[in-house]
Amino acid sequence: MSTKLFQLMPELDMQEMMYVESLVKNYNDQQMLNFANFYRNRRRDPQLILLTGLAGFVGVAGIQRFLTDQIGMGILYFFTAGLCFIGTIVDLINHKQLALEYNIKVANEISGWMARMPE
Repeated sequence: MSTKLFQLMPELDMQEMMYVESLVKNYNDQQMLNFANFYRNRRRDPQLILLTGLAGFVGVAGIQRFLTDQIGMGILYFFTAGLCFIGTIVDLINHKQLALEYNIKVANEISGWMARMPE
């Protein structure tokens, strides 16, 4: 594991860190710093997904889906009370996977931007 990457983003869990490391392995220090700044601003923390999923039990279901850019599912959850709370419970169990899938998508987008940026 890259100590430089760990110093820049210590909040990443092991699976996410390994994926991000595979994307930035050929970056110089400045590019890695730029990537970390962009990524940190756009990534979703699994705890945030968990907390917004819990909000589904008090009447505002689907926020976690909106946060992960799944607008259609967010609307469906909102109007069906989290699919009668079953979908909300499933999201609470899988909150880390929801966050990881979103964060991988964001990391790929930022890596694509970085590839097009002049050095």
